[in-house]
Amino acid sequence: MTLHPLLRLIAGVMFAVSLLLTHYVDPNWVWFSVFICVNLVQSAFTRWCPMITILKKLGIQEG
Repeated sequence: MTLHPLLRLIAGVMFAVSLLLTHYVDPNWVWFSVFICVNLVQSAFTRWCPMITILKKLGIQEG
């Protein structure tokens, strides 16, 4: 899997997990969802995403 599809997969899974944790474990997990959303919005404006940096260091290639 290439970089950008993998990034979308990770973001979607993280968001789904955070919603499940919010519902089943503790309502304060909603802040994890907020963190994910804020990071996605900032990356749209700055064109820098921390997860892309991590994935590139792990050797994931751009498609």
